[in-house]
Amino acid sequence: MIECSVSKSLHSLAGALPQVTEEVVNLLFEKRMSNLVSLLHKITRVLTVHRVPYELIGGLAVMVYIEEASPEHTPLTRDVDLMIDRSDLERTIKAAEEQGFRYRHAAGVDMLLPEAAQKAIHAVHLLFSGEKVSPNQAVPNPPIRPRNKSVEGGQVMVIPIEDLIIMKLSSFRLKDQVHIKAFDAASLILPSLEKRLNSQLAERLRYIRNID
Repeated sequence: MIECSVSKSLHSLAGALPQVTEEVVNLLFEKRMSNLVSLLHKITRVLTVHRVPYELIGGLAVMVYIEEASPEHTPLTRDVDLMIDRSDLERTIKAAEEQGFRYRHAAGVDMLLPEAAQKAIHAVHLLFSGEKVSPNQAVPNPPIRPRNKSVEGGQVMVIPIEDLIIMKLSSFRLKDQVHIKAFDAASLILPSLEKRLNSQLAERLRYIRNID
C-alpha cells in the first residue's frame, strides 16, 4: 500500500512538474523585470533632473517596441543599457552618485553600479553616441535623438526604432541577431528602413532572415 501511494504521488508530481516549472520561471522573470524597470527609472529620473541627454538602448528598448506591436514576440533581457554623449560622462557620473550609483570602467565597459551591487550584470551599462563598442561594429553608434515613451508607469527617453535596429545589425552578436528576428516577427522592420541600410547591414539582415 505504501509503495502504491508513493508511486501515485510520484506520478502526480511528474504530471504537475511542467506546470510548476513554468510558474516558477514566470515568477522569476517577473521579479527580474521588476528589478530592471526599477533600476531603469532610478537612473533615468536623476538624469532627467540634471538635464543629461540619454537614450534607453539594448534589450530593454527592444522589449518596449515589440511589447507595443506584438507582445508574443517579446524577447527576454537581463540588463539596462543607456547611450549618452561622451562629453556628458562626468555629469552622468555625478548625477548618478546622488542615487547611490558608483562608476566603474572594467574590461572596456563603462557602467554605473547600484548601491551594494558588485557584479556587472546588475549595473547600468553606458555606451557613447558616435563611437564603436568594438572594431567589429559595422557603423558608429547613432546620435542621440530619443522618443519619449511610457515604460511601466514612468517616462523614459528611448532610442528611435530605426536607430535601434541599425545598432543591432551593426553589432551583430548572437543576441543582436535574436533581437532582429523578433523585430522581423513583429513586422517592425519596414521597407523604408531597409532602403537606408548600407550593403553590409543589408547583407546581415538577409543572413538573419535565412536562419531557421
